[in-house]
Amino acid sequence: MKVIYSIAKNEFRYLFYSPIAWFVLLVFMVQCGYFYSDSMYPLANAQDVYVKNSPDFKGFKEPLTLITFIDGRFFPNIMQNLFLFLPILTMGLISRESNSGTSALLFSSPVSIRRIVLGKYLGIMLYNLLLVLVAAIFVVAGMLVIRDVDYGLLLSALLSFYLLVCAYSAIGLFMSSLSSYQVVSAMATFSAIFILSQIGGLWQRYDLVRDLTWFLSLQDRTIKMLHGLIVTRDIIYFILVTLMFIAFTYLRLMGKMEFRPWYIRAGKYLAVSGMILLIGYFSARPMLTGYLDATATQRNTLHPNTQAVLKEFGDSTLEVTLYVDLLDKYAARGLPESRNSDYLAKLWDRYLRFKPDIKFNYVYYYGYDPVIDDSLLLKRFRGMGVEDIVKEYCSLLEFSPSYFKPATQLKVGADLRSQDYATLIQLKYKGRTAYVRTYDDPKFWPNESNMIPGLKRILGHPIPSIGFSSGSLERGVYKKGERDYSVHTAAKRTRMALVNNGFDVDTINLTTSDIPDQLSALVIADPKRELSAEVQNKISQYVNKGGNLMINGEPGKQSVLNPVLSQFGMQLAIGQLVYPTYDETPDKVISYLTANSKELWAKFIDTGKTKFNDTLALLMPGATQVINSGVAGWRSDTLATTMPGRTWLKMGQVVIDSTLPPFNALDGDIRLSSFPTVQRLRRPGNGKEQRVIITGDADYASNLRLNKNFSYLTPTYSWITNNLFPVYTPKKADKDVMLNIGERVGYYQKIIFVWVLPALFLISGTILLIRRKRK
Repeated sequence: MKVIYSIAKNEFRYLFYSPIAWFVLLVFMVQCGYFYSDSMYPLANAQDVYVKNSPDFKGFKEPLTLITFIDGRFFPNIMQNLFLFLPILTMGLISRESNSGTSALLFSSPVSIRRIVLGKYLGIMLYNLLLVLVAAIFVVAGMLVIRDVDYGLLLSALLSFYLLVCAYSAIGLFMSSLSSYQVVSAMATFSAIFILSQIGGLWQRYDLVRDLTWFLSLQDRTIKMLHGLIVTRDIIYFILVTLMFIAFTYLRLMGKMEFRPWYIRAGKYLAVSGMILLIGYFSARPMLTGYLDATATQRNTLHPNTQAVLKEFGDSTLEVTLYVDLLDKYAARGLPESRNSDYLAKLWDRYLRFKPDIKFNYVYYYGYDPVIDDSLLLKRFRGMGVEDIVKEYCSLLEFSPSYFKPATQLKVGADLRSQDYATLIQLKYKGRTAYVRTYDDPKFWPNESNMIPGLKRILGHPIPSIGFSSGSLERGVYKKGERDYSVHTAAKRTRMALVNNGFDVDTINLTTSDIPDQLSALVIADPKRELSAEVQNKISQYVNKGGNLMINGEPGKQSVLNPVLSQFGMQLAIGQLVYPTYDETPDKVISYLTANSKELWAKFIDTGKTKFNDTLALLMPGATQVINSGVAGWRSDTLATTMPGRTWLKMGQVVIDSTLPPFNALDGDIRLSSFPTVQRLRRPGNGKEQRVIITGDADYASNLRLNKNFSYLTPTYSWITNNLFPVYTPKKADKDVMLNIGERVGYYQKIIFVWVLPALFLISGTILLIRRKRK
């Protein structure tokens, strides 16, 4: 060991006899200063502006540690540029001995080749620590200026940086042994790093080599550690790659001293490679993989609620099948090329941490129904049938058409049709199946709130069902019109829709059908025709049995719903609320949530980011007052009300395309301090609490108005179905959302790190080199 340390010390000392090592450190320091300041200075400037304009500014919406060092590209950029520096440093580690004529003396000495290789590598590892120390200067600076900084994230990022630079050094060490020409060694190192970085994207559609090339790839190996998740699989990978190239270097140098047939020498390289691949294969198995989430908020870890659901599976196997529709516009994200890098890495890796025995299957198919997309695909490929379109797609993607099976030939063909032929995930457990959808947004894959309902369904948990009344021209859950409710209820590709968050949604024609006893809640949304006595009787019977109910009414149709509301002691006031403003027409009423609504929100607050307060508002385009006269047995409270003194109840028709309608008491207009627009009722019964919500507007939940009101809708549906779903999975509040510095200090910091510090280092290095040369 002393010999190895002595060689390492000499190698480390020799590096600084030439200007190359100094130059690399200088350039590395400059780029670190630039990327750090490029992220930190704008944040300091922005915080100054926010504080001056909003004295109650509480901090940024995202964690500053992540913004500055990861998303701000500090670590990603300096790690991305490492391949420019390391080949220059390592190109002379072995070839220098040949050029200087000392190789024969060195290799004939009593010191073994193994010690020489290990000593030289240890020397470059010591130099790598200097690179880590340079990066640590800026990490420490960030720790000082970011309030409540996430230390674990930064230390994990530094670890990933050091592992990567050591792996690059091992590659450079081997390439240096291949040629006595240092430029050739440097170019070979460049090439090897490039190949290892890109090989993970090669041949990914072929099952035989997919996992092999993915394991060998350097691509994305540091991403998890950069984000604070330390995985044994990744650490072992860097160790194995490093050991493999050190072993190659040893075999190369021994080959120069021994005269063996080429096939014996090649066999040794293959044996080392095979051993490394075997160890890597087993170390990457989910059962043998360990995880450490080093972040302060455990942002890389499944929520405890999700973990609790996974624990219910015990040792039983969960079977997951990905159905990929070739004609789906997002099909590329489900193809074999994206399996390791996207589907498994971005979706399932977090679940495998807590249930490593998940079995994955893949089915590639095509299915098409012109009703789903209004024949858009056929219009795009005019004159072509579905089979011809499939062949065209396969030709573009370079697949054989036989790779994709027609949906009609699959046992689950009917299920796929009911899911609108898309890229779907089927969960299967003990004979029960459930489908989890993919979504029409950049994230595409389901999040925890979307996945949990599917897991609970196959575990046998009850799923709440919501029936929307039909038969009297109510708002439709399957129609895409502006006034309808499809987007937040039954839209299969909308992430926040009820059907994707644990609810079964369907319509019930009250004229022809009875209300099912197992229904969790009934929604009556703005019927336009008078409800028959039979329909009213069905609703009354449903209420008397303890059924939960949501009723949304509209001005002008009070007479339709008031007979139903009378049994609750409620009425929709005659007339329409008017809310005059400078920017909008007077029919658009703003209702503010009351403190009573906090109970609805309690399970859905994203702690630290969305806090309940009485400034949360609902936009109600065309609303009326909900009058509460009280009925024995029902406990009522107001969930939303208009702003005091700004609204009145207008009798007669409200004209919105002219001047503001005046208040006229002679016409019956009513002015109150405020008008309740949403009322909640509840009473005990049948072993559970019966719940009712009545709203004096139906447009607030329409497809057109969702942007303003979406966050209110899910809690209300959850409340009337006894809060079974959605399952709440918020992340912990980020504390590192404020800086300890302002714009002025940020500017000085930028000058020091980009100009002053590198200049001092340059002067010091130059003086030291000149003095050393004189000696």
